[in-house]
Amino acid sequence: MRHRNAGRKLGRTSAHRLALLRNLVTALLDHERIETTDAKAKDLRRIADRMITLGKRGDLHARRQALRVVKSAEVTSKLFSSLAERYRERPGGYTRVLKLRTRVGDAAPISMIELVDREMLAKAAAPGEKPAKAAKVAKPEKAARAAKPAKPARTTKGGAAGPKTPTKGRKKAGSA
Repeated sequence: MRHRNAGRKLGRTSAHRLALLRNLVTALLDHERIETTDAKAKDLRRIADRMITLGKRGDLHARRQALRVVKSAEVTSKLFSSLAERYRERPGGYTRVLKLRTRVGDAAPISMIELVDREMLAKAAAPGEKPAKAAKVAKPEKAARAAKPAKPARTTKGGAAGPKTPTKGRKKAGSA
């Protein structure tokens, strides 16, 4: 029975899984947007929301609890200052998971997890200023390859289209 066993195993040992999620939550709070697999993003959402709630609480005990998970003092200070102020009035739901594509190598579903209200922060910046530091945006699909016209079919000497058989290294018929 799996009663009260939340979370996924992600094909890792418990120590590896904990380290993975700590690194992911540190990267998410630092860059405010990251790409990962769907399963990792869904597990990460719970931990990231919990860290922002600790940041909103703001006391010493909450800071120590956050430092157990977030592995960077700089990210923790950002969490307790700017992120806590940004989400002061929001009662929860600080992250969103957007499904992007499937990965080419293993067909794993890839998602982007980001902090909500990122767009408002970027729009609020003055026109001459750069928006807040953000992670790499998802690479656009290589539509240029798909837009190229297909190559015409190869033709043989007779002009008929068909597969061309390689002759290099093969013996000709009738020769011994």
